[in-house]
Amino acid sequence: MAGKKKSKKKMGLTSKIFISLIAGAILGVILHYVVPESYIRDTVLINGIFYVVGNGFLRLMQMLVVPLVFCSLICGSAAIGDTKTLGKVGVKTLGFYMLTTALAVVVALSLANVINPGIGLNMSEISAQETTVAESVSFADTLLNIIPKNPIQGLAEGNMLQIILFALIIGIILAKMGEKTAAVSNFFSQFNEIMMEMTMMVMSLAPFGVFCLIAKTFSGIGFDAFLPLLKYMFGVILALIVQCFVVYMLMLKIFTGLNPIKFIKKFFPVMTFAFSTATSNATIPLSIDTLDEKIGVSRKISSFTIPLGATINMDGTAIMQGVAVVFASQAFGIPLGIQDYIMVVATATLASIGTAGVPSVGLITLSMVFNAVGLPIEGITLIMGIDRILDMLRTAVNVTGDAVCTTIVAVQDKEFNKDIFTNN
Repeated sequence: MAGKKKSKKKMGLTSKIFISLIAGAILGVILHYVVPESYIRDTVLINGIFYVVGNGFLRLMQMLVVPLVFCSLICGSAAIGDTKTLGKVGVKTLGFYMLTTALAVVVALSLANVINPGIGLNMSEISAQETTVAESVSFADTLLNIIPKNPIQGLAEGNMLQIILFALIIGIILAKMGEKTAAVSNFFSQFNEIMMEMTMMVMSLAPFGVFCLIAKTFSGIGFDAFLPLLKYMFGVILALIVQCFVVYMLMLKIFTGLNPIKFIKKFFPVMTFAFSTATSNATIPLSIDTLDEKIGVSRKISSFTIPLGATINMDGTAIMQGVAVVFASQAFGIPLGIQDYIMVVATATLASIGTAGVPSVGLITLSMVFNAVGLPIEGITLIMGIDRILDMLRTAVNVTGDAVCTTIVAVQDKEFNKDIFTNN
């Protein structure tokens, strides 16, 4: 009964966010076309209530970024030590996860530049804050800047690449030292739980934030925002389909020789479950069971790679971030060069490592990717409402990527029973 009640509440939040999106858009259009300019409309409503509540919600999301990524990544990298496979299997798994995520961002950027989702939408007209363009930094200095001279300063300034590296090192050391550092491991584990709970608390305010953000946006641009939104959704969905059914299946065929269609048929129930829950963490037990009983992957491998993947392998999230970057750059009229796109691939790949497997958390780390190439965070405003719809599709792609990488690693390390895959 309790579980049923919880599920109902979760669906309620999804519905509220979608209704808030529609209601905010309708009110914004009415304010834009029907209500004449006045002190009440412009100062009290649009630049008063809508601005404060909407941007207050954005600031709450930004507040979560550093502690959430830091703790989630420490716990994820420390978990590697639980299975005595930190060596060859660990490195291989991490390599595959990083490769698929980088490919996902490349797919997203390529398709987004063909679709041009932000063309025709001039967000600079309604942006209340000045657009900050990142200073030009050489690629060599960009690599060096990943290493923090002062990790505390990196945490304070929210330098996410430095935070990610520092957290990875701490997690690996905690895994290596084991019982000697049990108290520290427990602290980060419990603090990670606190941050997960805080994330859910902030997301519970999403309907109010989305309503105000969308109402303010549409009050400035009217119907001009509808077509770019549809193009943005189409771009994300198309990139997700290409990643799931082309990139993953090609990798599976090349590295294992297994039949991709048969793999999808066997794993489809897990994809459906991931879609309905919109959380990678909830699918961990079902993924491990399905890989063991229907596909033939040893639990020795999957019990390590699947939980790790739920923490660090977020290809669907990376795709959303890639399309969102092109959308925002076109909407704000900020052209991006080849070096910027390389930065997006690197940053989105590393950002997905720190993205927790809970609903809509990818939006929180999107600000990190925007900051990397000098895009204003207001670009998240329009996509926030519809993101909850796309989040379910992203989760299905995320867990499929985890399963494909796990199967490849299992086949290469001879921890795979082909008879189970062929006969069941």
